[in-house]
Amino acid sequence: MQVLTDEALEFVAKLHEAHAARRDELLALRKERRPLGFLEETRSIRDGEWQVAEAPEALRDRRVEITGPTERKMTINALNSGAKVWLADLEDANTPHWDNVVQGQVNLYEAARETIAFTSPEGKEYSLKGGPYPTIVVRPRGWHLDERNLQFGGKNAVGALVDFGLHFFHNAELGKPYYYLPKMESHLEARLWNDVFTTAQKLKGVPHGTIRATVLIETIPAAFEMEEILYELRDHASGLNAGRWDYLFSVIKYFRDAGADFVLPDRNSVTMTAPFMRAYTELLVKTCHKRGAFAMGGMAAFIPNRRDPEVTENALRKVREDKTREATDGFDGSWVAHPDLVPICREIFDGVLGDKPNQIDKQRPEVEVTGAQLLDFKSAGGGATRAGLESAVDVGVRYIASWLGGNGAAAIHNLMEDAATAEISRSQIWQWINNKVVLDDGTQVTADAVREVLARVGNEVEGPHVAAAVELFEQVALSEDFVDFLTLPAYERI
Repeated sequence: MQVLTDEALEFVAKLHEAHAARRDELLALRKERRPLGFLEETRSIRDGEWQVAEAPEALRDRRVEITGPTERKMTINALNSGAKVWLADLEDANTPHWDNVVQGQVNLYEAARETIAFTSPEGKEYSLKGGPYPTIVVRPRGWHLDERNLQFGGKNAVGALVDFGLHFFHNAELGKPYYYLPKMESHLEARLWNDVFTTAQKLKGVPHGTIRATVLIETIPAAFEMEEILYELRDHASGLNAGRWDYLFSVIKYFRDAGADFVLPDRNSVTMTAPFMRAYTELLVKTCHKRGAFAMGGMAAFIPNRRDPEVTENALRKVREDKTREATDGFDGSWVAHPDLVPICREIFDGVLGDKPNQIDKQRPEVEVTGAQLLDFKSAGGGATRAGLESAVDVGVRYIASWLGGNGAAAIHNLMEDAATAEISRSQIWQWINNKVVLDDGTQVTADAVREVLARVGNEVEGPHVAAAVELFEQVALSEDFVDFLTLPAYERI
């Protein structure tokens, strides 16, 4: 199947001509960091009576969604998983090697037509088992990422417009052009996506509203604009998702130099029951159901380890607790990263939903979330530990090495990690250093202390990209100027 046809590239070029300049303007606006709070100028939207478009049949039941990259074998495994939705990830679980970008579109084309098959180099065959198959929802890259292998008007292409444009051009005729939109920071960025959708549908002669989008609320500024984001996309909106790991990264990044009250403890000690995280998810469910949209829960990243039943048992217990909390709170479904977790998530949501496809009818009028609650990071409790520092360096280096090697979904210590993992690790270390944080063993986090751990990790971890990963981690964790996204300098190395 040929992806980069003249017609497809012309279509993507028209999207760039219409919208790339506005994307550049909105990225510049991100640099103007403002005090966070609910916007006074959009109060009428929050107070108004409106609903998003009614969901199409294929998106009414989303009780379990499996996520993963568009690598060929993993595509087949996802389609055979029994999940209701497959989040086909062209973003954080994908290294944007040009081959990955193009082959991912080929795999999505064949997946949409249920013709995909694969034979491994060892001769093992993978094929579709007969369905029913998950609804495919594609996650393009965030607005901040370019695509250097295509240029329009003498400038690198916008990765988001390439991913969306190629997929929509080749698959819109099937009637299910559904997307997950990542990394947005404002309703203005949602408005841009809505404008892109409107242009794309007109160019292809597709009815307005055919496209449906679920927005990941995974930045702290977006948490204050949930209703406005749904409003801007209301003809195309399907719901919001609680993107927990990127949300933590955004919190650290946004308040990295704001003082001790904004320093978070070890990543693994910040659970979804921490009051500030609880406020975020409660507000998301209330907002979605008030507007007729789906509220999607966060990631269960655990990978079952059949060689270690005790580890597996403990992890499955945590997954059950997490999904039970979400289902009880009113979420309409949730994410898993491994096919073995699909039955667990489905069982828990079955128990709450019964024969209903969702629980949009579960309104949460009792929920009142203030800006202060969203920003109460001290409520996380805990502290920074020596084990947390060493884990951050270890996991960060391992993930970056995997990413540089072309694999953006990395199995690390029984968890399926994506780029958010390394982002939290390196940004947290930057914050700890710049706020002179003292660990539980009495030592202060310094650049030299981090370099000592980096040197040890570099010697312990094997692989062809480890040295480059150590160098890059040091750059993004220890440099005086904070790099907004580590994938930007990482992209220059592939």
